[in-house]
Amino acid sequence: MPGKAVVIALGGNAILRHRETGTAEEQFANVRRTVRHIAGIAGDGYAVAVTHGNGPQVGDILLKNELAKDTLPPMPLDVCGAESQGMIGYLLQQSLQEALFAAGVDCPVATVLTQTLVAAVDPAFQTPEKPIGPFYTAMQARRLENEKGWRMTQIPGQGYRRVVPSPRPIALVEGEAIARLCSAGAVVIAAGGGGVPVVAGPGGTLRGVEAVVDKDYTAALLARLVGAGDLLILTDVERVAVNYGRPGQRDLREMTVAEARRHLAAGQFPAGTMGPKIEAAIGFLEAGGERVTIGSLDSAAAALAGRAGTRIRR
Repeated sequence: MPGKAVVIALGGNAILRHRETGTAEEQFANVRRTVRHIAGIAGDGYAVAVTHGNGPQVGDILLKNELAKDTLPPMPLDVCGAESQGMIGYLLQQSLQEALFAAGVDCPVATVLTQTLVAAVDPAFQTPEKPIGPFYTAMQARRLENEKGWRMTQIPGQGYRRVVPSPRPIALVEGEAIARLCSAGAVVIAAGGGGVPVVAGPGGTLRGVEAVVDKDYTAALLARLVGAGDLLILTDVERVAVNYGRPGQRDLREMTVAEARRHLAAGQFPAGTMGPKIEAAIGFLEAGGERVTIGSLDSAAAALAGRAGTRIRR
């Protein structure tokens, strides 16, 4: 990647906000607000690669599958993930190209539909824990367990949801193409939703699997791939905190890797929220990355400059 480089990992609120219905107009409006921050960072001289979440969008696609199952054949989860990558990539790509032009930044934008290689023997396949898709009644859940072999879990007060494995990413199948585009000066949108998880088969074949890769782990992998010094993880909080939501909550401006490990071991960063972001940050820094900053979307440029968010360093 030419010049100082950053990978920006966008949280779900960059595309769809709480209580919105998910219309194309809503998502376009959110993305247009989001990309102004990215264009500003590119205008400051950074080479930029972008990745993003896709949970609500995949959930909507799965719900459409369920509602139309008697009319159209449902698509497997890997195909739904690819569909969401294409949709979100289109929203980001078009909006970001316009924002860069308005900011006087001359560089192309490209979306790479990305497959993420995972290990078929990853222990996560034995313990599915990632909830996806719509809620079901107890009767519907039992039927789906019997008919499709799905694992279901009860969400108190809401119903039952399907759970799938969340294996760790090993490599990006399109990694060389992504790296070449970044080296040529393009802003690349890649590995959306953690990428479509695939396992390797004989003779160089690949097979999609019913799983979800955490986008933050894949963001760290993408940052290493393109040689970025900075990984900027944007979410819906201003800073990482210990004792979050409890008496004695304390926002953190800075952490070392050693401090981050201690807080993880103490249970400060739960697996379903901040935990994967902290673990991804540690992995990126220990592999040679320079800085990880976790902060809010609206403070993106200030966070990258060290004036906002939580910075994690080696």
